[in-house]
Amino acid sequence: MAREGLPFIGVALGLTLTTILLGWWVPALILGLATAFTAFFFRDPERHAPDVPDAVLSPADGTILKIEHVEGTDIFPGSPALKISIFMSVFNVHVNRIPLNGVIREISYRPGKFFSADLDKASVHNESNRLIIDTLSHHRIMVVQIAGLVARRIACWVSEGTSVRAGQRFGLIRFGSRLEVYLPAAARVTITRRQKVKAGETVIAHMPAINAAP
Repeated sequence: MAREGLPFIGVALGLTLTTILLGWWVPALILGLATAFTAFFFRDPERHAPDVPDAVLSPADGTILKIEHVEGTDIFPGSPALKISIFMSVFNVHVNRIPLNGVIREISYRPGKFFSADLDKASVHNESNRLIIDTLSHHRIMVVQIAGLVARRIACWVSEGTSVRAGQRFGLIRFGSRLEVYLPAAARVTITRRQKVKAGETVIAHMPAINAAP
């Protein structure tokens, strides 16, 4: 269970027990279902990262929205980057995981709006948190947590200068959201649009040799 969910589960459970003691059976049933869903949403299963040195692991459970090459990113100024967008519905595990071994170079939070996370404008306008990671293979990648329509808080559990490993938990977004990964343009994609992926387990790309990086 993700620790971010414990206050929500505690409140829902307390209200459920109160209505049961008062004999209010219909509200008790509704609150009981809400408690069960909240516990389901904040589940945090163990994952086993594949031991593949150049593999980029999915940072989120969900569905691949887009795979595209973009220009003018902060980590590759003047060069194209590979951008992979992942949509998390309310039914997905929402704990986010590190894609590659490395060191957190920079973390930057940006307040914003709350458009539905499956829309392209969510990437530009929504509340977000950006992590830039220097990998052990001397590449630089970026992972962006983006809040969705009903999400109202992004949690990030790592700090700048911290060494991280592939598959490590690093944060969570509440109730439907989006993750974006920016990689060197020469990275080899191993997933397809609309494919289901699992954080910390699904390989979404392979990093290029260092002399092929932009």
